[in-house]
Amino acid sequence: MEYSFGWFIVVLCVHQCVALAYNSVVSGYQIGVGRADCTGPPVEITFMGYAQLSQKGEGIHLRQFSRAFIVDDGQKRVVFVSVDAGMIGNAVKRAVLQHLSKEFGNMYNHKNVLISGTHTHSSPGGFLTHLLYDLPCLGFIKETFNALVLGIAKSISRAHKSMTDGRLFISEAEILEVNINRSPSAYLNNPEEERNQYKYDVDKTLTQIRFVTSSGKIMGAINWYPVHPTSMNNTNKLVSSDNMGYAAILLEQEYNKGSLIGQGDFVGAFAASNLGDVSPNIMGPKCQYTGDSCDVLTSSCPANAGQCFASGPGTNIFESTKIIGDRIYQGASRLLRQQTGHEILGEVNYIHQFVNMTQVKLKYVNPKTKAVEEVRGCFPAMGYSFAAGTTDGPGAFDFHQGTTSDNPLWNVVRDFIAEPTKGDIECHHPKPILLATGRATFPYDWQPKVVATQLLRIGDTILVAAPGEFTTMSGRRLRNSVRNAALQAHEKDVKVIICGLSNMYTSYVATPEEYTSQRYEGASTLFGPHTLTIYLDQFSKLVQSMLSEEEVDPGPEPAHLEDKNLLTLQTGVLYDGHPYGHDFGTVKVQPKPRYIPGQTVRVVFIAANPRNNLLHEDTFLRVERLDEARNEWRTVATDANWETLFRWTRVSMILGFSNVEILWEIPQGTPAGKYRISHLGYYQYIFGGKFPYNGTSQVFIVDQKG
Repeated sequence: MEYSFGWFIVVLCVHQCVALAYNSVVSGYQIGVGRADCTGPPVEITFMGYAQLSQKGEGIHLRQFSRAFIVDDGQKRVVFVSVDAGMIGNAVKRAVLQHLSKEFGNMYNHKNVLISGTHTHSSPGGFLTHLLYDLPCLGFIKETFNALVLGIAKSISRAHKSMTDGRLFISEAEILEVNINRSPSAYLNNPEEERNQYKYDVDKTLTQIRFVTSSGKIMGAINWYPVHPTSMNNTNKLVSSDNMGYAAILLEQEYNKGSLIGQGDFVGAFAASNLGDVSPNIMGPKCQYTGDSCDVLTSSCPANAGQCFASGPGTNIFESTKIIGDRIYQGASRLLRQQTGHEILGEVNYIHQFVNMTQVKLKYVNPKTKAVEEVRGCFPAMGYSFAAGTTDGPGAFDFHQGTTSDNPLWNVVRDFIAEPTKGDIECHHPKPILLATGRATFPYDWQPKVVATQLLRIGDTILVAAPGEFTTMSGRRLRNSVRNAALQAHEKDVKVIICGLSNMYTSYVATPEEYTSQRYEGASTLFGPHTLTIYLDQFSKLVQSMLSEEEVDPGPEPAHLEDKNLLTLQTGVLYDGHPYGHDFGTVKVQPKPRYIPGQTVRVVFIAANPRNNLLHEDTFLRVERLDEARNEWRTVATDANWETLFRWTRVSMILGFSNVEILWEIPQGTPAGKYRISHLGYYQYIFGGKFPYNGTSQVFIVDQKG
């Protein structure tokens, strides 16, 4: 059959129109980004992460932010949020969704919203509702909870309102000298043939998704890299987003030139991945007093040698945080400048299911014997090595990592709280149970039994919401399992990204082989040796259901513990006072008349408790420079800047007196001119009410040369 030339033109036009229509569906997205302050109470509240009651906040090093990213293909919409917090609790997510429903109805829900904590160990705790996690913070802290909820919700709302036509690109870069494995002996328990597939005993790949508007402007970027934000160790008492938060600040400063931190259109997140056994303290663990190497298996030191601490690469925690954060930032910045990688194309989808881990049973092929075994999830329990802590933050008493036998004395304490059953002990073997948290229900549940599992799909990329800290090899197995399940569903190859500490927190997930070592990660693997086995099976099923558009049973919703009368031993602010004749905001220590870059300005104010008002989207301090041409003071730095420190000190508990110390390390390149430092706050009046106050230092000169 022959076609006329005219018919050929018609066919060609139809073909092109169809192609254009198809491409507009698979490559054209609506995208949005948003950021909001979510800083919790900066003083008097114990930090979440190291479980050190003495590590109570005394001020601010870096503010906490929530960063949200939305992708919509015209049919479905997904939201990824990275939050400068230790982790995310289910109660936090539920409250965020309730808050959003007032503005957007049911548009944002458990299925399509994924919230991930960066895992900084220097932010206020008390927001998880389960007793074991909140108890080191003296129970539930409503101020912390509300700060996270409102900040996360606001970041999503801002992302929603910023939505525009755009495209997504994914790229990768290897970043070295940033992370080490803090449990190398446990990692070596994994099969040799499996370990031989990888160059390192930790992942060193940064994965980036960049958001680009239809006009070609880079709108934002999500960067996943596996490393603990524990450069700031358990001696730190200033709220800080640590190395990952500092990397985000650097990236946002690069693309939001001239804006104060927390402001500007570009949003850059550095999010958690499979960081369970990964430390930023790359100088490795040493004995505290001698500098000798610690025991590899137990991370312990000889008598009188002190605790086993890891540190580095700097000479102190601030320098180490800066170095690690800058190295991660440099890798992300290079990717954005090079604009490499490939475009993400295809539909958007999601799936979510709650799972009661204690009721799961499945078949497991033992890699050593090749025999098929039936395994199950155990009731939650923590092992002896959990109390030993890690080389990033050692625990209390005389506990050691690698402990596989129990102690009659500690068993008495354990049984007084909640006695494990014979089945619990057998299920968790070889973990000796220190706390049978799954059996502990007074005054309410100590740890979760029901977990949230979720996947987000954006074209050929799948985000896995990991409800805990997956070790390096656990994350690798999870990525491979999800990828293989997608291939079995007759899909093309997909890129799988582990989003750590998402939606709810269930401690650690070690491989069954790592579990036998009973280092900290294995002892903190909540549901027994086959916790990972269950997750691999569950997420594989979710992939296949999502790709085949099958509806899944939502599963048993976790208990609403936030509706209970949650325990709290933390007192509120009763009142603030000031010395007679000196009001709040009075300067006690003035700056020197003149400085040069590199020097530190110190100012001390008579102050009130910063918990009276967290000043979200604002600041407790301002470094101001006089614009002489306009004769006005302009803010050049706040309490969110790296070079500032805001430290609060209680002077008199009875009288309610307190001071605020503000430090500003003048950056190199600071313009010469006249400067001053201001402090803002609220005081609690003894007869009720909270009222604002402020104070300003005398003017000082910054010269380029001394």
